[in-house]
Amino acid sequence: QVQLVESGGELVRAGGSLRLSCASSGRPFSWYDMGWFRQAPGKERELIAAITWTGGTTYYADSVKGRFTISRDNAKNTVYLQMNSLKPEDTAVYYCAAADKNRSFRYAPSYDYWGQGTQVTVSS
Repeated sequence: QVQLVESGGELVRAGGSLRLSCASSGRPFSWYDMGWFRQAPGKERELIAAITWTGGTTYYADSVKGRFTISRDNAKNTVYLQMNSLKPEDTAVYYCAAADKNRSFRYAPSYDYWGQGTQVTVSS
């Protein structure tokens, strides 16, 4: 099993920045590709960024490309999401998730383990 705990969500003004963190425990962190998802009220949960277990390859949804950066520190068992130029439409609950590294990290159903989520609210 893998336990994931997100932190860093808060209320921020449009144009501002936030960094989310997700700490992993349980099975070795390097066994997993990691992703960040978000779910806005009334919308489906979407995969917005992902990173392979080595950190060598990343994926971004078009909605966040150029503004968000995913990274990981395997020594600290932590994955990060740096969010810049935030917009009101980025308001959502943000979740980190883990996928076995033998699966496709760009494919949402690959993710088996989830954190509890952290709320990000962007005011206009």
